[in-house]
Amino acid sequence: MFGTDIGIDLGTATILIFEKKRGVVLREPSVVAVDTDTGNILAVGYEAKNMVGRTPGSIVSVRPLRDGVIADYSMTEAMLQHFMRRVTRGWDRFFKNRAMICVPSGATDVERRAVLEAALEVGSREAYLIEEPMAAAIGANLNVEEARGKMVVDIGGGTTDIAVISLGGVVVSRSLRIGGDKFDEGIMRYLRRQYNLAIGEQTAENLKIMIGTCIPLEEDLRMVIKGRDLVQGLPRQIEVSSSAVNMAIGEMVQTLVDGVRNVLELTPPELSADIIDRGIVLTGGGSLLKGLTELITQQTGIYCFTAENPMECVALGTGKALAEIDRLRSSGRSGLLINSRKGRKRGRY
Repeated sequence: MFGTDIGIDLGTATILIFEKKRGVVLREPSVVAVDTDTGNILAVGYEAKNMVGRTPGSIVSVRPLRDGVIADYSMTEAMLQHFMRRVTRGWDRFFKNRAMICVPSGATDVERRAVLEAALEVGSREAYLIEEPMAAAIGANLNVEEARGKMVVDIGGGTTDIAVISLGGVVVSRSLRIGGDKFDEGIMRYLRRQYNLAIGEQTAENLKIMIGTCIPLEEDLRMVIKGRDLVQGLPRQIEVSSSAVNMAIGEMVQTLVDGVRNVLELTPPELSADIIDRGIVLTGGGSLLKGLTELITQQTGIYCFTAENPMECVALGTGKALAEIDRLRSSGRSGLLINSRKGRKRGRY
């Protein structure tokens, strides 16, 4: 007996799972807490994220995904198994699911194969891959099959994927190893250098979300944060302004905008005209950074806007593409999909 169709946004910072007829059924941080003495997994998702920086030496919270791809295969497999059991409500191995998982457009063949194998190991009878910008465009309700250009910028936790799409395929694309995690690291470095204050990943992320901005504001936003003084070694709190966060992430944001400009420079003239008419669509959690759409509009001269439900666009796109997979095959538009594999017929799966 067969199960249902599952779409997975396997993100560096967050995993989202889309189930047919139910929509997005899971959104959890891609973090695993492990006891290094025994090798046992103690927590996954939000529970593990809350342990980051707060655990004894024998317990570590790890991110098995880095830069949008699998860095620790065994941890990724265990994490996926945990989430799939929750989503499928404990169905056994006879209830096989079809799964579609997104990968960055710049992922290598080895990285793509690892994602496929992980999906099959957790019980999928068939696994498919789709590039993140294509999934994001489908999830943002763009008609990717028409002969008109659309530009999508998907800003995730580990990577930013920029692509121009037309006729069901990616015409020009670029994948940058820049995302929300790099912004957090930039904030942590800046505070160390300017204020001699060490803060954790969660504090940096909260600072980015609450007062982070890409352009100067008329009135600075301010936030009090706590950390450890690197000179005295004692706890200390300081007030940080939005302009300070802007300086901390400014170089990385500019690299992102330069990537958009570079893709525009490589875009054929007819598709460039379509993009001028339709604008640039931002998806992913990083698209919520204050002032980013305005900055891209200023530097490219093309209207830029954030999609509806930007954090769910990729997950929604994987689910929609999987639902239409038979039609896509028959119409010859299988270019939407970049790879696929079926589970072995032996009893292993």
